[in-house]
Amino acid sequence: MNWSFLHDLKFEDLPLEQRDKEVLSELATKLQDNYPYHSPNYAGQMIKPPHQLAQAAYWMATFVNPNNHALDGGRATSALELEVIKELGTMVGYTHSLGHLTSGGTIANLEALWVARQAHPDTTVVASELSHYTHSRMSEVLGIPFKSIPADSLGRMDISALTSFLELQRTAGKHTTVVATLGTTGIGSVDPLETIVELSDAFSIRIHVDAAYGGYFKIADLPEPQALSFANMHLADSVVIDPHKHGLQPYGCGAILLKNPEEGAFYKHDSPYTYFTSSELHLGEITLECSRAGASAAGVWATLRRFPLVKDGEFSRRLQSSIQAAQGLTAAAKRLGFLVLDPQLDICVFSMPGTKASSMSQENRLFFERKANEGIHLALLKITKDQCPWDIEWDQDELVVVRSVLMKPEHDNPDFWSKLLS
Repeated sequence: MNWSFLHDLKFEDLPLEQRDKEVLSELATKLQDNYPYHSPNYAGQMIKPPHQLAQAAYWMATFVNPNNHALDGGRATSALELEVIKELGTMVGYTHSLGHLTSGGTIANLEALWVARQAHPDTTVVASELSHYTHSRMSEVLGIPFKSIPADSLGRMDISALTSFLELQRTAGKHTTVVATLGTTGIGSVDPLETIVELSDAFSIRIHVDAAYGGYFKIADLPEPQALSFANMHLADSVVIDPHKHGLQPYGCGAILLKNPEEGAFYKHDSPYTYFTSSELHLGEITLECSRAGASAAGVWATLRRFPLVKDGEFSRRLQSSIQAAQGLTAAAKRLGFLVLDPQLDICVFSMPGTKASSMSQENRLFFERKANEGIHLALLKITKDQCPWDIEWDQDELVVVRSVLMKPEHDNPDFWSKLLS
């Protein structure tokens, strides 16, 4: 139909079909105000384009609009979620795990720390100073103490500092929950989980693994010592993984896994209106979040059918290309005279050469802005003297460096590295 005769009418006077068209047209214009996240030239933050299959499956499920809080609201997608959790648990190495999807890693980590508090009400949460701020914030929400542990020169939790704190806790008769981060959001560092596991018997600690970013690298071919840390994931009491990062899903989709299914008893509660279709424990009874989009389960399930979580499979090869991209970009940067941190996963950190923190920070900011003007989008990161391996003059407290997250298969390309570093 030709709507040209309606141009002079007020919006509220337009036919409903035309109003919808006008609204969506306006929205399309507003959505242009974004960085090109899908482009290979975007290598800044942890934003990986969802796979088209995941988007299609999510979109299909939204027409049902399922709520996986209870079987009443999401029968089919609840069944899909159980399949998804089983697959994720198998990847981690759990035999009989309990878990569910969440809206993201923050809620998943909150829940893991809540379970830790339920298991040991006197617990103190400890995490590396480079861990996500989620842990200190959620500890505050839960009303439990939090202790930051220094990181070593590789950005990994300092085991000597951790051991000293655990000895103090043992002397005081208090329990400790240790958060091991497998893939920090800043530099992608991997805490030495294998050593933390060895401390478990001596200090009776609970171990939570925050693998929100790095979890899927469990099935990649990692160099040592990262491979050893991921090989010990199954010994942790709980694990958090975000399918909306390397799992090809739309935002937001996280996941929590508990090694001991009996910890589902901590969630026990009564509800007069949501549990009339099953006498067995279901997803709504093992979550703090309650109402959750069942469409997320459909998206994850579809991609797991297409890309099984197995070593040397297509999904694993995608992860491998990210690791190779980080290693390749770092080597290229080093050859060109940049100062670099050796990548532990797929995050590169580098700096323009220099002698003073202030002047180097300025040069790095200018490099970041110049690349943005060229259509290549990176990120900036602040590091402290203790986190810096380079011999420079510290005339200010922090050094601003350039950070690049190479999550796309297209990033494993020498031409892209040359363009990024030129």
